[in-house]
Amino acid sequence: MLYDIGATTVLPPGYLCCGYPQTASGDEDTGQKITTDNRVLFHRVANTLNYLDIKTVIVSCGTCMDQLQKYQFEKIFPGCRLLDIHEYLMEKGVKLEGVEGTRYMYHDPCHTPMKAYNPLAVTKSLMGQEVPLSDRCCGDSGSFAYARPDIATQVKFRKQQEIEKGAEKLRADGFKGDVKILTSCPACLQGLSRYDDDADTKADYIVVEMAKHLLGTNWMADYVGKENNGGIERVLL
Repeated sequence: MLYDIGATTVLPPGYLCCGYPQTASGDEDTGQKITTDNRVLFHRVANTLNYLDIKTVIVSCGTCMDQLQKYQFEKIFPGCRLLDIHEYLMEKGVKLEGVEGTRYMYHDPCHTPMKAYNPLAVTKSLMGQEVPLSDRCCGDSGSFAYARPDIATQVKFRKQQEIEKGAEKLRADGFKGDVKILTSCPACLQGLSRYDDDADTKADYIVVEMAKHLLGTNWMADYVGKENNGGIERVLL
């Protein structure tokens, strides 16, 4: 989507993990090392690509967002802000219009990445229609599901009830099309997908759903083809 709207995007090499999982699990030394190494890498990006005048760091995961807020990007890229991909697309005026045959709900993650704008307002703007909130935790994020399966199972049961209730409302007028539950968290997407069969819904990431409608169902392969055909400029840091 960033490529399609003409946004110059830099992908730091070797940037694999933000350091949150290690920090949250108690291994603070490793988490701090990852954070420091990544900040050094970002400083190299800032120095080497200073002609780009980077003003926005975009993230697509709420947990990563929480960790990246500790990176002090404003000291690396002066005047920089940290923003969720969906908020950025909304600011650029990207939206769907006239989607037929599908109705949506929105699951707001416990670690929501949308800090600058109201998540429901962002979702409504991007999807071009009202998108009701599907409340409650998905019960699957992080290590929760396997660390405390006794509690997670109860949380998942309540979430399934909430999804089924929301889907029923969307179908109350006899609607026979797809009902999708959208989210802005990769971990939540994994958890929400587990309800697909029982709730007769489909889970997807907001920006992926948008790409399917705006760029076509083959959007990923098309993008990779463009990038491999000279769309990427590689810079030695």
